[in-house]
Amino acid sequence: MPLQSILFFLPVLQLLSAQPYPAFPGQGSWTARTAPRRLSKPLIGDDGTIYTCSQRFLLAFQSNGSLAWTLHLAYECNLRMAPVHGGPGLASPNFTPFMFLVADDRVLKINVKHIGTSVPAEEVFFGQKGGGEIIGVAVSTLSSTVFINVENRGLFACDMNGKLVWSAGPLLSQSGYRLGCRRGIKDCYFASVPVIDQCEASLFISNTKGEVYSLSLRDPRFNWVQDLSFLDTVFTITPGNNGRLYVTVPAKALVLALDVYMGSILWKQGIGPLPTEDTTPVVDSNGWISLGSLDGFLYSISPAGVVKKFMKASKSSSVIQVSPVVDCSGYGVYISQTHMEGKVDRVIGEYNYVSAIRPTGVTFTLLVPATGTVYWSESYPGRHRSFKKNISAVNVHLIFPWLLFLEF
Repeated sequence: MPLQSILFFLPVLQLLSAQPYPAFPGQGSWTARTAPRRLSKPLIGDDGTIYTCSQRFLLAFQSNGSLAWTLHLAYECNLRMAPVHGGPGLASPNFTPFMFLVADDRVLKINVKHIGTSVPAEEVFFGQKGGGEIIGVAVSTLSSTVFINVENRGLFACDMNGKLVWSAGPLLSQSGYRLGCRRGIKDCYFASVPVIDQCEASLFISNTKGEVYSLSLRDPRFNWVQDLSFLDTVFTITPGNNGRLYVTVPAKALVLALDVYMGSILWKQGIGPLPTEDTTPVVDSNGWISLGSLDGFLYSISPAGVVKKFMKASKSSSVIQVSPVVDCSGYGVYISQTHMEGKVDRVIGEYNYVSAIRPTGVTFTLLVPATGTVYWSESYPGRHRSFKKNISAVNVHLIFPWLLFLEF
């Protein structure tokens, strides 16, 4: 990822207080006056373009932070979910650049090449009003299939034209055995965003009862089901693409590695308290999984289960609220550490609670978890700049390219 994309939050602050930016004909406009305080999780294209949405606007920012275009949507987008690539890369010259976006109870298909033309760029790919909450979307470029998890309805696999290929529920009789929902059928359904292991061509998802599934991409067949309900029922699943499936248990501040072939637990490691239940770890090309904690540390764990902690200097007065991002080489990660005016840690039983007030600055760092090499670390504001003064005009602060807005 280009460095300009990492530091683009400064031009965005200027954008919020600037004059209205024109949109393409019939697509509305996105201005400082109409701009909402929150944007969705972003999708970062191969060329550094950042795609995000808010309310009924899909926005594209160039890598220098300037607004490239806006698209007015017919439906209100889901802020918890980033747009999803529809293929090998939005910057590929020989590829039709689709992306998929969750809005209301639908999945929208966006043709980027049609933006700014007379041809509609948006179409409803899946779903309808009242069709059920869409929990997550994943795209397999290997099988040209879009996987959509709908609450209490199941997992749907569609081709790129929206035709249903197959569907599956959390309970399946296979080879004479009942698989899934072993803790009870009532209120048992797929509850997580589906994720794809690109190396093993498998899909992973969890249910409301604390079970993790491995499915084939080409048909509704379960490879294995692993019961982790003894830990919790809420997980974040991250493919390692290295023979590992990483499972983060936010409530217990644990990370587990499962064998992708059998589902067996290879190791389990404790980490610091996490900011949200849907905290998203990242896995670099060395196979290290990294995620930030409210205790101020970045936790990085090797494929063998070796834990390293970074950013120790400011532990007593800092937090890491947003997920790290892997750089364009695949080996380094960008970290955003927020410095606070005050912070208190409390341990009650098995749980660690963190309270913090009034952020005073941010430190951005690029490091390689496998070696511990720090390529650079930069603080904002600098010694002679006022953090409060810089944000007072718009009353918001954009922490990092994840587009997380905090009110002051």
